Amino acid sequence: MAPLNPATAIVRHHVNTMRIQALEDQADDTIAPTMEILLTELLHYRQQSEKLKKINTLYQRMAGILDLPAMIEAYSIWLMEFIGHELVGYSNPSRQRMHMFCSYHGPKRRQAIQLAQENLEQAFEQETRTTMADGFHIHKWIFESMDCRGVLVLLRKGKPLSEDELQFIDESLVILAEPLKRALEYEEIFAQARKDILTGLPNRFVFKERINSIVEQASRHGHPLTLAALDLDHFKAVNDSMGHLMGDRVLQQVAVAMNKQIRLTDLLVRMGGDEFLLVLPDTNMQDARYLAERLCQAVEQLNVVTKAGKLAVSIGLSEWKPGMHIDAWLERADDILYQAKANGRAQVAIN
Repeated sequence: MAPLNPATAIVRHHVNTMRIQALEDQADDTIAPTMEILLTELLHYRQQSEKLKKINTLYQRMAGILDLPAMIEAYSIWLMEFIGHELVGYSNPSRQRMHMFCSYHGPKRRQAIQLAQENLEQAFEQETRTTMADGFHIHKWIFESMDCRGVLVLLRKGKPLSEDELQFIDESLVILAEPLKRALEYEEIFAQARKDILTGLPNRFVFKERINSIVEQASRHGHPLTLAALDLDHFKAVNDSMGHLMGDRVLQQVAVAMNKQIRLTDLLVRMGGDEFLLVLPDTNMQDARYLAERLCQAVEQLNVVTKAGKLAVSIGLSEWKPGMHIDAWLERADDILYQAKANGRAQVAIN
């Protein structure tokens, strides 16, 4: 074959170079979008993987918890690692269970708890998922099932939750729903053994079970905690003059009247006979006294009159102090109660 002349060789070289460049450009046009899609999918899978790790941590934390207060506290603490908030609250009206976990202290805490309680009580009447009040963004989720209908609220200062944050909480509540149901069922199973048969109030076993954790929580977070010791005045005269059947009815009426005055987060216990204990979390002496005076009025308004005098209630209040032993605290409340008795009954005494 005859060799190409230099001019022809140069032309062919340029043609080949242009073809190669065109192929490279075509390859780049194909590869670039493909690489972009792969990188986007890789980022998505990485984000999903991180989210699954977070959700799996929640699942592990919920696995060993059986009581509602500990479960709401654990959920709020877990969520705080990823989404800032001031309060998480849950309510199940049909089972009369409500609990809140709040990171605030003092007056701000009482304000947040009051706001959350109002929203939990009205949750099923309001269709809006997000509202705002007193500077808080209030977000609400409804748990709907055949045997467990509840509501969870989250309070947050500053800005409302973003769509990504809302979606993250939505996914976490899928995990939380089953443990919540389990906790409520567990409480119901043991409710009969821990309930006073006559009045329906919790009994002394419930007090013994819960008082240590209530005190421990108040101590850990520096929250006020007050104990009220209550004893009915002239109740013996009701039994003696009207019979024990009437006495039982009066105790039931007293329990209903007092229950209407307290919060779902309070613990009212019938210790036996006509003696009651009322544990008031997040309540200082001033607020406890105000409540105790309302309890005195509620019992008096039952208008049960005996030959010895009108049925009433005497109340002794003792605020828990750091380092105080529970037995000493109970004795102190009992001593203050009998000061109220000695001072003329139907009144509130404080330490």
